[in-house]
Amino acid sequence: MMRLLLLLFISLPALATEVVQWENIPLPVELHTGQERIVDVGKPVRIGYPASLEGKVRLQSAGGKIFLLANSPFPATRIQLRDTGSGELILLDIHATEGTSPLEALQLRYEPQAASPVDKTVPVSAPAEPLPVLLVRYAAQNLYAPLRTVEPLPGVTPTPTGLAKNVTTLLPQQPIATTPLATWKVGEITVTALRIQNRSAQRIPLDPRELQGQFIAAAFQHDWLGAHGLPEDTTVVYLVTKGRAAHALLAEPPEHKP
Repeated sequence: MMRLLLLLFISLPALATEVVQWENIPLPVELHTGQERIVDVGKPVRIGYPASLEGKVRLQSAGGKIFLLANSPFPATRIQLRDTGSGELILLDIHATEGTSPLEALQLRYEPQAASPVDKTVPVSAPAEPLPVLLVRYAAQNLYAPLRTVEPLPGVTPTPTGLAKNVTTLLPQQPIATTPLATWKVGEITVTALRIQNRSAQRIPLDPRELQGQFIAAAFQHDWLGAHGLPEDTTVVYLVTKGRAAHALLAEPPEHKP
């Protein structure tokens, strides 16, 4: 009897974890309807998916893993996983069938591939553009561009702005309202995006040289503001600073008390 039990135990399918290498090429992921499959990404990600998948699959992200549960069959469809720290995109081509066999969990691996002899003879070149330019571009893409087009920037992480809800000292000579939106940092260097809105009926030209504060670099999304109430009355300014932007701005005037 014990021998029979041992044979039955050995014959049961052993579910392991399939390890796959991420090489910046979309990875195919098979799903079976009614069966949840786990993909261990190894880092927190946000999931982006097309509207065609609505109602066909449940997608959840938690603890560095994504959980996929197909409700009905569908052909290969691309979804995007964005690293919440670096902004890097990982692409999966998922498809679902009516299969009933168990599917292994997937685990992504990121170890770099061994360099070929040719690779070793090629010197690593410095970035073509300075860090402030890369930071401003990264911030602008996060605010304006579709998720799939954001270029990853190694080492960048989101961080609190540390600013008041209404900043009055950035362009005090202009009738505008300034509101912090978001901040990202790489080491000690940060880029802070602030929304500025024209509060007057006049067109306002924008010049980074008029900004008040100590900045490594600064740039406007547009170089003018339309009159208040027009679609063009709002734009974004990007401030690149050492440390928080709050330390680079002029101190807010004390609140007047009667």
